[in-house]
Amino acid sequence: MPLYEYKCVKCKRLTEKIEKVSGPHLKKCPHCGAKVESVVTAPSIQFKGSGWYVTDYAGKSSTGDGAKTEKPSGETKEAATKESAAKESAAKESQSKGTSEKKAAKKDRD
Repeated sequence: MPLYEYKCVKCKRLTEKIEKVSGPHLKKCPHCGAKVESVVTAPSIQFKGSGWYVTDYAGKSSTGDGAKTEKPSGETKEAATKESAAKESAAKESQSKGTSEKKAAKKDRD
């Protein structure tokens, strides 16, 4: 049930009341008995989780007119795969160099 806010015409007090949408709604001030008016206020609601902010949506464009400027997802995936493969091979090379250097140093000592 929503929270409604009312303002008294006579004493200017604000009154909040939880009521059904279908009514009945407050007609008289509970403090002085005068007529009350409904006050429109910002809702007190919190959106939690992902997907509620502009930064959470996919397909962002830098132009601001809604046109997509990004590459198709197939090309992006291919580029990411190539990049990760290159990193893995570089890591393996550095490991093998380190191993062969250790072996050479061990041979020199023996």
